[in-house]
Amino acid sequence: MAFMYYLPDETGQKIEYTTDSNSVIIIGANGSGKSKLGAWIEQQDLQNVHRISAQRNLNFNENLPLKNLSQAEHQLFYGTDDSSRNDKEYRWDWGKYTTTLINDFDDVLSTLIALKNIENDEFIKQYKERYASNHIPDPPFTAIDKLIEIWNAIFSQRHLKYEDSKFFACLSQNDKTVEYSSTQMSDGERAVLYLAAQVLCVPENKTLIIDEPEVHLHRSIMNRLWKNLEFSRPDCLFIYITHDTQFASMHGNADKIWIKEFDGTNWKLEKIESNDLPEELLFDILGSRKPVLFVEGERNSYDTQLYAALYPKYYVIPCGSCTQVIARTKAFKNSLTLHHFQVYGIIDRDYRSDYEISKYKNDNIYTIDVAEVENLFLVEELIRLIAVHLGKNPDKVFDDIKSYVIRERFSKQMEKQICQSVVAQLKYLLSSAEVSTKSEKDAKRSLDETISKINYEQTKIEQNSKFKEALDSNNYRMILKVFNEKSLSTSIGHYISLTDKTYCDTVIALLNGAKHDEIVTAISPYLPTEIPR
Repeated sequence: MAFMYYLPDETGQKIEYTTDSNSVIIIGANGSGKSKLGAWIEQQDLQNVHRISAQRNLNFNENLPLKNLSQAEHQLFYGTDDSSRNDKEYRWDWGKYTTTLINDFDDVLSTLIALKNIENDEFIKQYKERYASNHIPDPPFTAIDKLIEIWNAIFSQRHLKYEDSKFFACLSQNDKTVEYSSTQMSDGERAVLYLAAQVLCVPENKTLIIDEPEVHLHRSIMNRLWKNLEFSRPDCLFIYITHDTQFASMHGNADKIWIKEFDGTNWKLEKIESNDLPEELLFDILGSRKPVLFVEGERNSYDTQLYAALYPKYYVIPCGSCTQVIARTKAFKNSLTLHHFQVYGIIDRDYRSDYEISKYKNDNIYTIDVAEVENLFLVEELIRLIAVHLGKNPDKVFDDIKSYVIRERFSKQMEKQICQSVVAQLKYLLSSAEVSTKSEKDAKRSLDETISKINYEQTKIEQNSKFKEALDSNNYRMILKVFNEKSLSTSIGHYISLTDKTYCDTVIALLNGAKHDEIVTAISPYLPTEIPR
């Protein structure tokens, strides 16, 4: 599905853009005119754009006013229930587009309740019509149900309850359930309730502008919330206006717009096309004093998606190859200008020797405890967790997958894997050789000495022994540590009633949602302990 949005050029003229992603990130420093740009975008298409202001009041009445849907929607989107008014002058206090404190929490929840009432009424109507023929319709999954599901996914230790047009939060303490009203919720809880309700009650195929999506939200829940909401509303385009660079980096598929300058009237914008952020913006990021984690892969690869969720306190920067991760981490670590930053690199284990892995640690570069990042989707702890989540027998699922990985894949590729491992070892030895540059004679002598120390047969014996030990011992964890086969993770979904291609995406969705903590616990034993989380 393609989405369309407008941005101004440097003279203020409207330029049309399209994107296949349902999210756009507009990022800039404080004072760069971000909120004014959001207001400009809204005013280009008032009927189809709904803007959630950064100036939002999170207080609301415990007893909500009940209205019919058309009245509630009009009040929410236009600031008045006068159906003859289709402008937004009431909503934005007659031109105060970026400074008005929006006080619409009651209107948001009233609209959501009106939606739920219509969905329930339609169900009852269908039920009565089909009762005589025993063709009973499925009950609706109402807007309120969706709200509760999302809220519960974000706050896994408590749950939201809706009763008699009121919302309650429920918390288990000492084998007892403690309830407290929505008006007693924390700022974070009310922010999730408000933002989720706003998104869920917007009509189909609209554009949502969210100014400062991070307001009142802790970093540990912010990205999970917006990922869940984007998933719930694939028909809508989300335009986020933020200065939070980590939030921007976690939206791998999103269009990224950098506000370079704002003169008070016009903006200079740059659409970021490459995988790397522009140098100036990167230094702005580092200026925020957030720790940096360089990873392999592209902006929407499994590397980036996994590490962004596993290391939520870091700014995760995908570098493409492991060579780039190593080079960037070393450069940042050795820079006097950047010496006060925490900078780490994380790379696949691949066919690296323990010696090579140990050497990289001196430069804050660490490896995972499986051959490549795709193998994290195959670890026993995660397979069992997903099997239980999908109502499958975890013992049978794991045994089947283990047998498949070892007997059908690893054993049949072992000779090829050994060969690749031997080549990798030899390449590393050659690449790390110190060849003299004093003279041609010295260069040849030092190169000959290096080559003389490389024993192909001995290297092959060592690698053969390592792979054979893993196979003969039937040691699944050891096999994941040495087996390099990227397609393996996309070949096991059918064992748990998923399509093979959707297994990894399902894990990513659960990691960003209801199963976040459990999946982190499952994968953590395979992550480098040296990188604090």
